[in-house]
Amino acid sequence: MNVDSATLVHRLSDGHVLCIGDVMLDRYIYGSVERISPEAPVPVCHVRDEASMLGGAGNVVRNLAALGVSVDFFGVIGDDEAGELVRRLLAELDTVSAHLVIDDSRPTTIKERIVAGPQQLLRVDRESDYPIAPAIGEKVFEAAMAVIDDAGAVVISDYGKGVLTRDRLTTLTEAARRARRCIVVDPKGNDFTRYRGADVITPNRRELAEASRMPTADDASVIAAARSLIEHCGISNVLATLSGDGMSLISATDARHFPAEAREVYDVSGAGDTVVAALAGGLASGIALADAARLANVAAGIVVAKAGTAVVYPVEIEGGTTADVSGRRKFMDRDAALAKIADWRRKGEKVGFANGCFDLIHPGHVALLSKARAACDRLVVALNSDESVRRLKGEGRPVQNEHARAAVMSAFDSVDLIVLFDEDTPLSLIKDAKPDILIKGTDYAREDVVGGDLVEAHGGRVMLVELEEGHSTTGTIRRMTGDPVDA
Repeated sequence: MNVDSATLVHRLSDGHVLCIGDVMLDRYIYGSVERISPEAPVPVCHVRDEASMLGGAGNVVRNLAALGVSVDFFGVIGDDEAGELVRRLLAELDTVSAHLVIDDSRPTTIKERIVAGPQQLLRVDRESDYPIAPAIGEKVFEAAMAVIDDAGAVVISDYGKGVLTRDRLTTLTEAARRARRCIVVDPKGNDFTRYRGADVITPNRRELAEASRMPTADDASVIAAARSLIEHCGISNVLATLSGDGMSLISATDARHFPAEAREVYDVSGAGDTVVAALAGGLASGIALADAARLANVAAGIVVAKAGTAVVYPVEIEGGTTADVSGRRKFMDRDAALAKIADWRRKGEKVGFANGCFDLIHPGHVALLSKARAACDRLVVALNSDESVRRLKGEGRPVQNEHARAAVMSAFDSVDLIVLFDEDTPLSLIKDAKPDILIKGTDYAREDVVGGDLVEAHGGRVMLVELEEGHSTTGTIRRMTGDPVDA
């Protein structure tokens, strides 16, 4: 990313996107396989966790919301339990206004994946893909037309499940062009003439090859295939996503390539949705197309390192372009931190959790963190906010503000993530994070450890670490100020 990437990321909160498309529910069943069934030659998956999240166009909306973009979302759900869950999940997104129409003649689309370790064993789809009834379609598109002038960009998230017919796409595209709104399309199928008038489409390499009926094996062939679509389908730009080869932004007269940003590829599920969200959010915020594409490329590199259908937060994009000493890579807000912790747990990594003020780092802190990290795969440190420290320790504390404390903490190799909490105790955070190990010093009795019962209830444990004698923040401050130190 360029030098003002942080500025670009923060501009996303100024964006307003209209998104319309096929919403679905993604379900993940996580477990481990240790034997083959005696009934048939198939693996037996021992389930340890399950999760449901927004999928399809819903995942585009999730990513837009995670990036701070305001969204008006239009879609269709069934009159069923899955549809109600989709509605609740959308309602939890602060920047999203969901306009859902119920079609009781069809089920809400569900895609269920069974995952063991890094391997997806099976996917089960429950769906109907025939066009929705005209009366339902009119409700959806009339509602969208009413707010199109308020949006900076229009996202068409087409998963081929019946919401976006050719006629409706034409109506929507013409309305967006009259309103001078950018149109971003995540395409489906091999007939891209459906998207005539779009400003940008985002096919992957296979989709580009199938739609253009041309090879896409190298950069030159990708450009040729994209320009064929531009010429024959009436599309202004193609942002081709090329997996490990990055992305290429192609118009009739220009082509720019963005090398892959991914440091680790764990799961590509939903990565295209992240690209669409970052691109559209950037365009809606007034960011130039090339810069928005770079932003999307960085976001894609982050999301493929996560398990399952995931999202990217601004702090992660900033962290991808700043030094560790800034604290940005490890220091996250609550939502981003919980998402990161959930991702680690889905990958089967053991998560440890320690908390405290950590006002002035001393050898006792170093020993505690080192021993804690040795007991887990990932160590989360919850820091009391400045206001929380002040309530607990009195005026004059903390000596270092929360950002300084987080920056110091981030320099420790033993610490993987830092998150603030404003309450007197981290009980609420522990409840949501569900760590495998809760770590405190031996100056606490087991029964006095806040959240210990919660952790043990879901199969975790409390670990008491022997402390280095003669070290405390209070004692250090007293020596600095000349106050007597307790023996």
